[in-house]
Amino acid sequence: MDAKNDAKGWALGSEGGAERGSERGAPAGLADDRRATPDRRRKVVWAVVYGSFNPRRRGPSRRGDDSRYQAIDWHASHLLAVAISILLLSVADAFLTLTLLDAGAQELNPVMALAVGSNAALFAGLKMAMTGVSVVLMVCLARYRFMRLVRVELALYGVMAGYLALIFYELHLLSAYGGYSLF
Repeated sequence: MDAKNDAKGWALGSEGGAERGSERGAPAGLADDRRATPDRRRKVVWAVVYGSFNPRRRGPSRRGDDSRYQAIDWHASHLLAVAISILLLSVADAFLTLTLLDAGAQELNPVMALAVGSNAALFAGLKMAMTGVSVVLMVCLARYRFMRLVRVELALYGVMAGYLALIFYELHLLSAYGGYSLF
């Protein structure tokens, strides 16, 4: 055998290439060593469940700063509480808005005025969709510093405080002008 064929045989792991019966044409010995276990990429559901309870990225990398977006797998539990609170307050706001509109009030938001004028279910669905997408986006960006000044996490608390103030204002309007008593 000459030098050219000897080098070719060495690179392929055997004299003429892969042996018969080896998996996917792999060189002899490699099919037994590396591919003896099942392919882990085929277990999609298991990967999602396992990754949900055993996240790898709990925080941003050390070399990054807060002004750039860095994906993480695990968010703080208080963000879940704030997000659920905002969504529940949004539902209460939609209910109180519809109640006030029945009592004779007018919707000042032009986008919502178009939706509530056509259908109450469309109004509620649009309101929940817009609030839900916004809250999910803000939770994903919670560690980001908006304009390098304020963390988005604090903005979530601001949105929740704004919704609380709006709910109390709507309750005040209902008791003062709608003829409903609070308690």
